[in-house]
Amino acid sequence: MPSKRLVIQSNTFYSIMKTRLFGIFTAALFLTFTACNNENQDNENEDNDSTLVIPVEASLVERGDISAYYSNTATLEAEQEALVVAKVRGIVKQVLVEEGDRVRAGQVIAKIEDNQYRIEAERAKSTMDRLYNEYQRSKELFDRTAISAEEFESKRFEYEAQKSAYELAKLNQEYTSIKSPINGVVSERFIKVGNMIGTDQQVYRVTDFDPLQAILYIPEHEMAKIDKNQPAEIKVDALPGQVFNGHVERISPIVDPTSGTFKVTVIIDEKNNRLKPGMFGRVKIVYDTRVATKMIPKIAVMSEDQTQTVFVVKDSLAYKKIIKTGYVNGTSIEVLEGLEEGEIVVTTGQGSLKDSAKVNVVRS
Repeated sequence: MPSKRLVIQSNTFYSIMKTRLFGIFTAALFLTFTACNNENQDNENEDNDSTLVIPVEASLVERGDISAYYSNTATLEAEQEALVVAKVRGIVKQVLVEEGDRVRAGQVIAKIEDNQYRIEAERAKSTMDRLYNEYQRSKELFDRTAISAEEFESKRFEYEAQKSAYELAKLNQEYTSIKSPINGVVSERFIKVGNMIGTDQQVYRVTDFDPLQAILYIPEHEMAKIDKNQPAEIKVDALPGQVFNGHVERISPIVDPTSGTFKVTVIIDEKNNRLKPGMFGRVKIVYDTRVATKMIPKIAVMSEDQTQTVFVVKDSLAYKKIIKTGYVNGTSIEVLEGLEEGEIVVTTGQGSLKDSAKVNVVRS
């Protein structure tokens, strides 16, 4: 009986061990399959990453002219402007021109009532004529030694003094006709008919629009770059998209010690009267131009730690290159070193590129 129980226990133990071994084997097989499957997926992902094509936009390295310039802002001014004032006192009789009218130098633009000045001039002339006759008679008597030299000189002085008084009265009468001192356009009128105006009172402002000028105050460290007759470009907010030409007319020889700047006058070479005094302008003085130099779009250049780089496309791969740049003008930048004419540089999409990345140029 004990031996039968022993046989039964042995069979039970064998069954349990067989079941456990089968479970262990199954688990090991599952883990091995899972690991292999994961490895295959990783390899597949790596293959997909290595063949990923990134769309970019690109541009050629081309040659062209590029300029360096100093830029500043200024309010346009008239080089010649006159504030016309009354030279005699009186009531305004006529206003002959209005704002916007073009006038010539010496043209009568307003009149003051001149009755009083005309009468004074006539009275002074009458007295002058009488003294002239007395002077002539005394001269004849002096030539015959009939009067003394002292008496003759007294008559001559009286006549000459009255002659000056007459000329002054006549000049005051002429001043009742107010004249423009320069050629230009009436920019302001300060008087009306019937106004009583005094001596030196403002009556008109006359502005000569040709030429206009822009006054710039440039830092002293730029003085070596600025020369007379250098070309300039002017843009104004009132006329967007339009560029006007000018040139450096005058350069002050001194530096203002309080501001550290020197004065530069730019004359605007514009004859169509589109620009007006008082307009706010942006002025660029071109102080150097490089002809047929290598240029690329400015957006192609990446800067990091004072190093400038670009991505160059060759055989559908993008290679990172260090370059040295020069002048910047608008949307273009000069390339001094690192690129050759005809090479293709990435202009859009370079931020997501790595060296030797595969790319597809979608637009150039």
